[in-house]
Amino acid sequence: MATQTSDLLAAAAPRTVAVVHGITDDQLDLPTPCREYTVRDLLNHLYDVVVNFQALAARQSVAWADKPDHVTDGWRDRFETETRQLIEAWSDPASEQGVSPGMGMPQQVVGGMALLDLTVHGWDLAVATGQAYEPAPEALPALHALAGQLGPTARQMGVFAEPVAVDAALPDLPRLLGVTGRDPAWSPAG
Repeated sequence: MATQTSDLLAAAAPRTVAVVHGITDDQLDLPTPCREYTVRDLLNHLYDVVVNFQALAARQSVAWADKPDHVTDGWRDRFETETRQLIEAWSDPASEQGVSPGMGMPQQVVGGMALLDLTVHGWDLAVATGQAYEPAPEALPALHALAGQLGPTARQMGVFAEPVAVDAALPDLPRLLGVTGRDPAWSPAG
């Protein structure tokens, strides 16, 4: 079966997987738009998201404090495999029902958070490593709504930085980046 969440993840994930496959080993120490994260740090964070949100789809608890280094032999292919498993986990209609016991919010919001991380961090990694990135257009309306809903709390918790003013006439992605506290014009050179 499929759900709205799994359909959007299936549209967005290949774009981020392609970026991950395009990262070379000599780029792992480069800066990213996430101020405290190098490319390696952000890859590890995104890997944790992909794995932990599989468990959250099944209403299992996760250990966010565990910070293993996933960027070891075969990391690109493992990321792709784990991302496919993320989509499968959210394809169960039960994954979108009720409230997440671990997160305390509706399951559909939790699934949207995985989609938001895949999309925004896909852009982060692409721009940090000089790759092109186009988000899944069908995901952007849902992501704008979610970022608007989560924004105040996400900023209080340090998940989003303060919003960056972006011209309302710009396309959806730059506006989404601005809401999450990213400068759409960011470059590694500053």
